[in-house]
Amino acid sequence: MRHNLVSKIFIILFLFFLPLTLHAQEAYYRAEVLQVIAQEDYQREDGSYGVRQHLLLRIKNNDLAGKEIEINNLNDFDVLSQNKYKVGDQVIVAHYQNQTGEDYYQIQDYVRTKSLFWLVLVFILLIIAIGKWKGLRALLGLCLSFVVIMYFMIPQILAGYSPLLIGTIGSVIILSMLIYLTEGWQKLSHLSILSIVVSLSITAVLAVIFTNLANLLGGGSDEILFLIGVGENTINFKGLLLTGIIIGTLGVLDDVVVSQISLVEEIKNANPSLSRKEIFNRAMKVGITHIGAMTNTLFLAYAGAALPLLLLFSVQNPPFLSFFDVINNELIATEIVRTLTGSVGLTLAAPIATLVAVLSQKNSSSN
Repeated sequence: MRHNLVSKIFIILFLFFLPLTLHAQEAYYRAEVLQVIAQEDYQREDGSYGVRQHLLLRIKNNDLAGKEIEINNLNDFDVLSQNKYKVGDQVIVAHYQNQTGEDYYQIQDYVRTKSLFWLVLVFILLIIAIGKWKGLRALLGLCLSFVVIMYFMIPQILAGYSPLLIGTIGSVIILSMLIYLTEGWQKLSHLSILSIVVSLSITAVLAVIFTNLANLLGGGSDEILFLIGVGENTINFKGLLLTGIIIGTLGVLDDVVVSQISLVEEIKNANPSLSRKEIFNRAMKVGITHIGAMTNTLFLAYAGAALPLLLLFSVQNPPFLSFFDVINNELIATEIVRTLTGSVGLTLAAPIATLVAVLSQKNSSSN
């Protein structure tokens, strides 16, 4: 995603410096590379290599289907994210027209929908083949989660409502659908939702406290550039950051909570004579192991997303000359707060879920 955003930024800059004023309207087409007319490879000052190309393409859809066009980038400025295209590549082409009706074309990126379709198909088939009916319900829950995010949370945030409030409401809706679809209407589901709401509330409070203490404003990422001025009202970027932390933690909490509550039930069924204290202690032995594994999962997920930033800061070029300078940067500080608040919520989720499940058990012996 970061690669696509960088590409768009350079395209915007390129259009800004065109000698002729273009209309704001633009159109996008799928096209195929027919011929590489000319190609220029060059070396940058840092030793890396770039490429400029003069290409012949054929548009494949809409009103310009069949039209052959040339795109000559040989005289363009250096673009770090410039792709190297070959004959047969399917690409997205942006079409612009100036006030005199003259046409301009620019390659935006590769067409990736076909490969993504096959990946989604493999994912769906494996989930159904291995998970059977439960896997199918999980897929349905995934689709419903997407609907909630796209058609409830995002429109409400763009309308100016508090991202934190909308994110919290949306998260409760999502987890309720996911748990009831996969686990059914039963005691385990009710206890899981209660435990997740408590754990998520603690995570949200911690996120609010430490984003305030660290003075994180939520405006450190490239994506924010494209959100400025979007929607009818001003978007609360800090609230958006908090919402992202909550949603990112939600899926991990779901796994830990359901597993712990199921474990308590199994321990109770295996030995009904155990006291609540004994059940809690035995379940937490497994919960501690689960916490370690899931915390690593959460950390590695965030570290993987921030890997380009970590590489950039590791070269120790100004203004990132020391470890303090690195962690003090808002992008890195945001990832630290995101990871640690999520991990704290995850760590508390295991004892909270275990305690809720134990207290719901009928007492068979002394406590």
